Amino acid sequence: MDADTMKILHINGNNLTLNDVAAVVYDRRPVMLEPEARLAVDRARAVVEDLVINNRVAYAVTTGVGQLSDVRIPPEDIRKLQVNLMRSHAVGVGEPLSEPVGRAMMLLRANSLAKGCSGVRAVVIDTLCEMLNRGVHPVIPSQGSVGASGDLAPLAHLGLVLIGEGEAYFQGKRVPAADALRRADVRPLVLEAKETISLINGTQAMLAVGLLATLQATVLADTADVLGAMVVDALKGTDVAFDERIHNARPHPGQFEVARNLRLMLEGSEIRESHRTCGKVQDAYSLRCIPQVHGAVRDTLVYSRQVFEIEMNSAVDNPLVFPEKKKVGAPKLSPQPVAGDILSGGNFHGEPIAFALDFLAIALSALAGISERRIERLVNPALNEDLPPFLAPGAGLNSGFMMPQVTAAALVSENKVLAHPASVDSITTSGNKEDFVSMGMTAANKLLRVIDNTRNVLALEAVAVAQALDFRAPLRPGKRAQAAYAAIRSVSPPIVQDRILTEDFRRVADLIASGTLAALLY
Repeated sequence: MDADTMKILHINGNNLTLNDVAAVVYDRRPVMLEPEARLAVDRARAVVEDLVINNRVAYAVTTGVGQLSDVRIPPEDIRKLQVNLMRSHAVGVGEPLSEPVGRAMMLLRANSLAKGCSGVRAVVIDTLCEMLNRGVHPVIPSQGSVGASGDLAPLAHLGLVLIGEGEAYFQGKRVPAADALRRADVRPLVLEAKETISLINGTQAMLAVGLLATLQATVLADTADVLGAMVVDALKGTDVAFDERIHNARPHPGQFEVARNLRLMLEGSEIRESHRTCGKVQDAYSLRCIPQVHGAVRDTLVYSRQVFEIEMNSAVDNPLVFPEKKKVGAPKLSPQPVAGDILSGGNFHGEPIAFALDFLAIALSALAGISERRIERLVNPALNEDLPPFLAPGAGLNSGFMMPQVTAAALVSENKVLAHPASVDSITTSGNKEDFVSMGMTAANKLLRVIDNTRNVLALEAVAVAQALDFRAPLRPGKRAQAAYAAIRSVSPPIVQDRILTEDFRRVADLIASGTLAALLY
C-alpha cells in the first residue's frame, strides 16, 4: 500500500507507538494533527498570546535564553528573536543524520508539540506533517548536542527548514531548504513568540536514534538466537542447558524466551541425534549460557523501549504551557484568551534517554562478544569438535576462516570502546547555567556504530556456521536451521577454496538487516 492510500496517522501527543514511528519513517504513512489535539494546541497558544499582549515576563517568550534569560525582549522584536534563536543554535557539525532519523525527528517533534503544552500555533505542527508527507527532509548534522536543553543544535537545523533556511533532501538531492519547500508546495513559516524555543528544546534527535536502534537491535537479538542454535548444532553441543525447567528456576523473561527459541531451532536435528549418547555433560559458556546472555540483552531492550515510548509521548520543551481547565458547561471554544500558567522546568534534559542508549550499546556489545567467541570455537581446531582447522577445505593450502575471526575480534574490541557510557560524562555550557548535561546525543551516535559492528559480527558468524554445517553433511539440522542455512547460502555460496569474502559478509549483513533470519523464530 502506498502513502496515498495508507490510513492517515492522527497525532495527539499521547498515544504514538514504535510501530507508528516505523510506519511513518519507512512506509511513508501520512500524518496529520488530530482535531481534538488541535483544540488543545489552540488553548495553549492563547495563553502565550495573552502573555505577549500584556508584556508579562516568561522565559524564552519575552526574554532571551540560557545565560541571557534576564534580558527582556520588547514585543516589536519577538519575531526577530525567533529567527535569531534558530540561526544561532544551528551550529551542528559532522556527517548528517540519516533520512530515517530525520523523518523520525520530525514526527516526534510534531507529536510532542501536539500534546498542547508547548504554546505553538497549530500551523507549526501542520507544516512538520506536510514536510513528512511530501518528502522534505532537513539536513541535520549529527554532532553538536550535549543533550541538556535537549538536542538544541540538531533540532535547530530541523527548524531552519520550516522558515525556508538551511538545507534539505528532496527527491534524492540535497538542495537549499527554500527550493525544497517550493518544489514540495509547502509554505515556509514566519515564527511567532515562543515557537523557536518550542522547536529546538527537546530530546527528539537522541530519541529518534534510540527508537530506530530499538527496531534494529530487536532484529539482531532474534538473529543471534537463530545463529547461536545453529552453532550449538554444528559443534555437537547439548540442548540440555535449554531445558524449560532450568529457566523456570530463574525466570528472567528474556532468558526464558531465548531458551524457547533455541529449543525451536534445534528441534528435529539429525546432528543432535547422532551424538545424543556421547557422554558430554556440558558445553562452554558461549553455547551453554546463550539464554542467560542473549536473554539479558532482550531484557535491556524491553527497558530501553519503555523509556523511549514514554518519551515519545511527552512534552519536553521549556517553558511549558498549562491552560486552566474549563468549567463544566463552558463553551468549547471561547473568543477570550485562555488563562493559564507558563512554567520553567527541565523536561528537555536527556538523562533518561542517555542511560537507555548507553545500556543498549553495552548489551549489543555483549551480543557481539559472545558471537565472536562462538566463531572462535568453530574455527579453532582445538575446540571445534573435529571440524577442519579454520573451516578450510584443504587446510594449509587454504586459510579458510582464520582471518574472518580476526575481523570479528576487531569489531568486538571496537565495541568495547564504544560501549563506555557517554552518560557518565558532563561538561558545563551556557555560562554555567547549563551545568550538568546528559551527553545523550553522543550516546546515540556511538550506538549507531555499535549496531553496525554487531550486525557485521553476526554476518561473520552466519557465514562460518553455514560452512561448518556443510562439513556435517549428510546429517542435517532442524527444519528452521535448514531454512536459515538456505537463506545464508542464497547470498553466500559454499567456500570450496579461499576467495575474497568481503562481499559475502556485506550481503549476509543486509540479509540480517532485512529480518529474514529473525523471522524464522515466528
